[in-house]
Amino acid sequence: MSVRVFAPAKINLTLQVGRPRADGYHPLQSAVVFADVGDWIEVEAADALTLTIEGEFAAGLEADESNLVLRAARLLDPARGAAIRLEKNLPIASGIGGGSSDAAATLLALNEIWGLGHSLGDLARMAAKLGSDVPVCLNKRPAWITGAGEAVAPMRAPALYAVLANPGQPLSTPAVYRRFDELGLGSGFAARLAPVWTQAADAVSAIESDGNDLEAPAAALMPDLVVLLDAMRADARAVCASQSGSGATCFALTQTGDDARAMARELAARNRDWWIRATTLGGA
Repeated sequence: MSVRVFAPAKINLTLQVGRPRADGYHPLQSAVVFADVGDWIEVEAADALTLTIEGEFAAGLEADESNLVLRAARLLDPARGAAIRLEKNLPIASGIGGGSSDAAATLLALNEIWGLGHSLGDLARMAAKLGSDVPVCLNKRPAWITGAGEAVAPMRAPALYAVLANPGQPLSTPAVYRRFDELGLGSGFAARLAPVWTQAADAVSAIESDGNDLEAPAAALMPDLVVLLDAMRADARAVCASQSGSGATCFALTQTGDDARAMARELAARNRDWWIRATTLGGA
């Protein structure tokens, strides 16, 4: 018997970040949705715990105890064994929560194959020990993230057509936040409850007004981000475009799926080193 669980890309459509608190963490609020592109976790019962990594971006990861997948398995039950296979389709350190989503999928898959019977709430409490992004990746539904990233509330959002693009370079989250602080950035945003987006225009309006406060420090570290965003914003099919999270992946929303697919094809033809995917960001 094997269990296979999808680990979707997590997209921060908006991201407001404040100055660091006394504990060193940055307060934030962010609208998060999940794409229909991502990694896969497959597990089978076994005497020992092992991890095999395959896929387009397998070479960028180590199958050792530093990997969040193995850490998730050890956290769930350090005494049990399983053969875990990670199909790594998302670029590494790209701002779309790949590692966190992989860890969440591992918890879901092993909970099932080991017959542990943990609820999603139980798994979320465990997942928080692995990182602030892991709990939201368990539900894979639109969410409003506040606090220092640990507070998760459901939000209403429609399905959105989009293009994801990454210039093929990793971008370190700690490095982006260090540059954020060095630049003296930090919006004094007013804390809000989870927004209600009933149509795509609501999402576009929020993206244009809130943006991503990490775009400037990220671009300072990686000038190619400016080139990427300029290319996406210049495309007539793009309704809006922004950066996702702290990494180098950017997104453009389009009016139709056909527009997204055509835009992705043309961007890829001109930029063969970029990772580009047309996707639907799932609403609920």
